[in-house]
Amino acid sequence: MEDSSMESDLKRRHLSEVVLKKWRKERFRRTRKYESRFSETEEWRTTFSLVKTHRRRFRHESVFEKQTNVLEKQSDVIEKGSTLADRLINIKDWRTSVARIKMQARRFRRVSDLEKRSTHVDRLSKAKDNLKVTFLTIRAAMRYMDAHQLSLNPKSTANPFDFIKNPDKVASMVHDSSIPQQSSLNPMSTANPSDFMLNPDKLASIVHNYDIETLKTLGGVDAIAEIVDVWMHEGVESSDLSSRQATYGINKYSEKPSKSFLMFVWEAIHDPTLIILIVCSVVLIGMGLETKGWLDGLGILLSILLVITITAVSDYYIQSFQFKDDDKKKKKISFQVTRDGCTQKVTDYELVVGDVVHLFIGDQVPADGIFISGFNFLIDESSLTGESDPVHISEKKPFLFAGTIVQDGSATMLVTAVGVKTEWGKLMEKLNKGEDKITRVLQIKVKDVATIIEKIGWVFSVLTFFVLTVRFLVEKAMRNEFSSWSSNDAMSMLGHFTTAVTIIVATVTKGIPLALTLSLAFAMNKLRNDNARVTNPSACEAMCFCTCICTDMTGTLTTNRMFVDKIFLSGETKEARDNGGRVLSLGLSDSVSAVLLQGIFKCTGSEVVDDESGKTSILGTPTETAILQYGLDLGGDFNAIDSDIRMLKINSFNSTQKKMSVIVSLPGVRTRAFCKGAPEVVLGLCDKMIDVGGEIVPMSEENMNFITDVVDEFVADGLQTLCLAYLDVEGSFGCNDDIPEGGYTLIAVFGIKDPLRPGVKEAVETCLDAGISVHMVTGDDIRRAEVIAKQCGILTDDGLAIEGSDFRIIPRLVQVMASSSPTDKHEFVKHLKDMSEVVAVAGEGMIRAPALQESDIGFAMGIAGTKVTKGQADVILMDDDFTTIVKVAKWGRAVYVNIQKFVQFQLTVNIVALMINLVSACITGSAPLTAVQLLWVNLIMCTLSALALATGPPNDGLMKRPPVKGTESFITKTMWRNIISQSIYQMAVLFVLNFSGKPILNLHGPNATVILNTFIFNTFVFCQVFNDINSREIDDINVFRGMFSSWIFMCVMISIVVCQVTIVEFLGTFASIVPLDWQLWVLSIVVGLVSIPISVVLNTAREAWVRLKSSYASALRSHIISLKSKLVKNPKGNRSITDFLQDMRLIADDLALAQNPIYEEDLMVHILSQLGDEYANIVAAIKLRETALSYSELFEKLIDFERGLRETSQNPISSLITANYTSRQPGR
Repeated sequence: MEDSSMESDLKRRHLSEVVLKKWRKERFRRTRKYESRFSETEEWRTTFSLVKTHRRRFRHESVFEKQTNVLEKQSDVIEKGSTLADRLINIKDWRTSVARIKMQARRFRRVSDLEKRSTHVDRLSKAKDNLKVTFLTIRAAMRYMDAHQLSLNPKSTANPFDFIKNPDKVASMVHDSSIPQQSSLNPMSTANPSDFMLNPDKLASIVHNYDIETLKTLGGVDAIAEIVDVWMHEGVESSDLSSRQATYGINKYSEKPSKSFLMFVWEAIHDPTLIILIVCSVVLIGMGLETKGWLDGLGILLSILLVITITAVSDYYIQSFQFKDDDKKKKKISFQVTRDGCTQKVTDYELVVGDVVHLFIGDQVPADGIFISGFNFLIDESSLTGESDPVHISEKKPFLFAGTIVQDGSATMLVTAVGVKTEWGKLMEKLNKGEDKITRVLQIKVKDVATIIEKIGWVFSVLTFFVLTVRFLVEKAMRNEFSSWSSNDAMSMLGHFTTAVTIIVATVTKGIPLALTLSLAFAMNKLRNDNARVTNPSACEAMCFCTCICTDMTGTLTTNRMFVDKIFLSGETKEARDNGGRVLSLGLSDSVSAVLLQGIFKCTGSEVVDDESGKTSILGTPTETAILQYGLDLGGDFNAIDSDIRMLKINSFNSTQKKMSVIVSLPGVRTRAFCKGAPEVVLGLCDKMIDVGGEIVPMSEENMNFITDVVDEFVADGLQTLCLAYLDVEGSFGCNDDIPEGGYTLIAVFGIKDPLRPGVKEAVETCLDAGISVHMVTGDDIRRAEVIAKQCGILTDDGLAIEGSDFRIIPRLVQVMASSSPTDKHEFVKHLKDMSEVVAVAGEGMIRAPALQESDIGFAMGIAGTKVTKGQADVILMDDDFTTIVKVAKWGRAVYVNIQKFVQFQLTVNIVALMINLVSACITGSAPLTAVQLLWVNLIMCTLSALALATGPPNDGLMKRPPVKGTESFITKTMWRNIISQSIYQMAVLFVLNFSGKPILNLHGPNATVILNTFIFNTFVFCQVFNDINSREIDDINVFRGMFSSWIFMCVMISIVVCQVTIVEFLGTFASIVPLDWQLWVLSIVVGLVSIPISVVLNTAREAWVRLKSSYASALRSHIISLKSKLVKNPKGNRSITDFLQDMRLIADDLALAQNPIYEEDLMVHILSQLGDEYANIVAAIKLRETALSYSELFEKLIDFERGLRETSQNPISSLITANYTSRQPGR
């Protein structure tokens, strides 16, 4: 029995050795050193209990039981040793017990000290780590083999782990040599979860662990495609989507769970003021059970409950639905994928494992995957690794990670992991668990106002309680009753406490934050209907502070629906289309037509596809689409040319090179290169062109000048220009060879038209009227940018159009910055912000992302925008239209003004209620307005008024006033005038009624006091009703404008009046009031109505003062305009530098005296722009300085230069001296 067991054991070990040798031969043949292989082999032997010469393993022990005991001792020894010294002692003891080595002292003779022994242990640890990787690879390979067996025998229930656990199965597989072939799988079969061979976590770990060895062992990306059951040229079948999502997951990250309604209730209860009011109400109920005092406490509790409910409902609706809904739509981005054998557009949420995704510049990689093919593919992995250097992705480095950004080139990738299986998904999971912390400027201002009001209320409440208590104690002492206390005294103190509580209630400002929330929600909802999705609520607020807008040209000011309008071909300019938009025949020879269509269809990063209905569409950028569409309109067959001509290499277009180059293999073993890009780049590569007769002629200087004039003519017409050229390459071309950079033949120059969007010019004028400057910041040619800017009204006569490299010395006068890089755009925005400008930036491409991040308000294009820009943006323009930005600005100002209206109304209520109760309590010892009445006015009525005032639509007058300054006080002088005037009127009336109301109203009897207090309460409420109407317009005479067309406002006013009638007539006991007769009702309404004429009179007086002031100021305004005109048009001429600079300084000083000072930098710009041509060198040197000059420094340099000109005017080598002077300029 023992012999058969030993024989089986030896056989098992022998077969395992066979597997190891075969695997090790392939694994370590060229990649591992001998020492590494040896250490890993030893680890393998230890795991499988293998010994090189197994007969000698226990040569000193003959009994099997003793062998077992030795193994147990060995296990104990391994578990014991915690330190290196302990291990050495245990090893010596063990070797002595089993007589393994006769001379134990020689065991570490070559590592005699502990440091060397420690190094030895570290090496062993590294070997173990490598062995772990080895076992993972073996396990993956074994699973792959087992999956193959399963595909051949579906009924098989083999477990892949059996190949590790059971060496007999390993041996049988080795002897059978059943290695799976790539063709063994059928990717066209119907997909279901059992067909996907690798575990999702294991499949994801290949990319996550950057396991290139496992990828090679499995057979590369082709093998992975077979494992996930997909043909890469066909893509995933639509019928497989649900099963793939069930197996591998969906490409979504778990969102932060929405708060329940009870959570919002809980948050509302935590308000300190409400907590104190709840405590006070409980005290009032407990102490007033024997009297009717408990009604005040119960009323306060019910009012607080209603306020908490309203606050929770509004927050639950707005925060849980609207803002999150916008954020989800913001994140939903479309990508091009290959599915069902054709290219389709799907959202990133719809991606599944196995999808073949096409990636282009600016895309954010939507999932983890493996590179299939591509050209010059660079990835920015800084979002994951923090490294700013781009990573070149190729077959050697094929792994792509979700969340990274495509910086250059294009590629296709095979998706291997989605959603939370990706590293980016795990990061998003953690971020979504964090708390939302959004700080908004307007929110801070509103909160500050509310906090100040409540603090004032607390101070006056304590002061009132102190005065009443002292008064009570003094009266008690004067009656010699200080030592005796009764229940009546306790009730008196309770009354004083109740009065103090009413003071607190009078200053509760719960309506102000609610008004802000309602106003933002209403504005965001309206903007959604106007094609603007606000993803960051603070953007709505910030737009009221916006002072300048930096916008791109293409797609924002223009329609981005481009078409070829003119073409230069065969030596002449031709119209591409007639007035009806139909393509005109070019009359070309077959050879010229062929090379033109080849260049159009092959030198492109876009694709022509046919959908299921057979309709042809083009997937690509608008510029590429225009050229491809033109090729199709000429009768070209994209699919035929694409199949006949094989692509060898491609250098994708980028903003730095400004060109795209390809190498293709033509039928007949010919190789041809095509180049397409900006004229200034492509023309420099051409030494030949096609003439009128279709012949190739040299590119002479005359021909080059003629073509340059054609390009200038196209640009002057506002057309975008692109040149197309070709080169027949001699000999063979290898994939590692570079595409030629010269010797091309010019084929054509395309003039591409992008029409202006309707309404853009009017929108720009609206911005200028609103004090918002508009700057065009684009990467396009400066000449074309100037044409478009003038058509839009952006570039004016006194404005400047410059290139990106020159802007750093130019301040606010820059209206067009063309040929700008992403760095230029970012620096331009930063420069404006440093000048205290509030900047809004609109853009679509990845190059706009840094500028969007730097800006105060970022706008992204919803149609043409990339995921990167949308991720950085605060507002997404769903129609990509500049006019939508103006709508956002208008609504932003409306939000600010609406909150001001409500704050004006709320402060009037608080001041009147506070003063009437405070003064009355201090004089008479009681307050006419009870806590329940004040809660009704301050909480319920003000909450409804917040809905009425905070949802007002914007009017045209908002865009005819300057932007709000961030440092400007939220409560303006006009608001204080309205607040104080209305408060004085209301307090005067209520004080008269409180102290002399009974004789005036002829009230007698035991209920006279209650009736008077009810009348005061009723009058106070109707004063607020009509003051609500006054607050609709802060500084307008006609307060009724648009009131009857606002159904929300009318419903709120009617609701307040109905509630007031109900409280007075039917809930008298609860509110400590009694019903009033009709005369008192009419009198209450009349007293409240008087507040409207007061507001009209004040606004009329203000309007008259403004007109009077403007009439006297018109002369000053004319003087300012004259000075500014003189400053712009004051050339130096024959004057000396001293006289010229003194004149310019005098003009600047006059402007300062007229309270319209000019910036020092702007003055220097005007000076430099009006110097003669002889100062061109010094002007260029100053513009190239990294730091700006002061006026005194500029004065000195110009004086020195002028002196040098005089001295060199008689010197024939003056140009050399001037050049030398320029090179010596400091700061360069």
